[in-house]
Amino acid sequence: MTMFEPLRKALLAGVGAQEKVMELMEELVKKGELSESQGAKLVKEWSAQAEKSSSELNKTLSDVVTKAMQKMNLPKKDDIDKLSEAVLTLSEKVRKLEEKG
Repeated sequence: MTMFEPLRKALLAGVGAQEKVMELMEELVKKGELSESQGAKLVKEWSAQAEKSSSELNKTLSDVVTKAMQKMNLPKKDDIDKLSEAVLTLSEKVRKLEEKG
């Protein structure tokens, strides 16, 4: 199982849950147990909470990926850019030396 498999399952479950909530609200409105405005309000509250949870999940995943990359000691873009710049500078110096010699 890949590292992202649990995330994929959670997202699919979230989509399924959203559909079920909508179906439940529609059913309650049809039965007269909820007014349309109450149903809309509940759906809006649920959607806001789902979005908050999604944002928290994104932050958590971002933190996990960042920590994993730090543990792998991979070079950052800035590190690679600095090395590229140093290589270009050295290449230019070598070219100039070759032209003189």
